[in-house]
Amino acid sequence: MAQNDEVKLLKFSLLVVALVSLIEGLGYLFAPAMVVKLTGGNPVDFAWLRWVGGVIIALGIGTLMVFSKPEKQGIFVLTTALGHLLAGLGLLYSWIRHEYSGTTWFIAISTCLVLVLSALVFWGRSKAKKIL
Repeated sequence: MAQNDEVKLLKFSLLVVALVSLIEGLGYLFAPAMVVKLTGGNPVDFAWLRWVGGVIIALGIGTLMVFSKPEKQGIFVLTTALGHLLAGLGLLYSWIRHEYSGTTWFIAISTCLVLVLSALVFWGRSKAKKIL
């Protein structure tokens, strides 16, 4: 029972990461024009967004797979946490350096979201370390 309690936070964080990844990935893969319009940013070749969308969807699917059985999946969990941390730091850097042409609210939400997801996964990982 105690082991189950230790895994709850990890499973919750993995589920949130999977859902966010799938939603974001589907947008980039199937509706890149809508995403660019939503951000208010400069036009970009949609091929670059579709490529990223496919990778994000794959990570979301992998996260769902780990969610269902997280035991001995420490490398994937760490990679997920680090990936979101690095993405968040990259977005933060671009935001601070004014390298972003879109609306501020979009990069602010994206930056905060991936940094919070990273912290959540790191936290869940620390609580469930015994099974990973």
